[in-house]
Amino acid sequence: MLEKAELKEIAHYKMPYGKFQGRYLTDIPEEYYIWHGQQGWPKGKLGRYMQFMYDLKANGDIQFLKDLRF
Repeated sequence: MLEKAELKEIAHYKMPYGKFQGRYLTDIPEEYYIWHGQQGWPKGKLGRYMQFMYDLKANGDIQFLKDLRF
């Protein structure tokens, strides 16, 4: 599991480019993560965070991350 500081960073992380640029990763539709899962994840931190979000969305539990924003 990730450290609390990293979870807070993910909760505040916004998509840096593309169709969902500027949106929190928690607010991006699951279909986008499914597509990336099939096509390949971006490199680095963004890719790790997107894979984490994919797993969370597949399990249906992302509210705790949204709660960390406040």
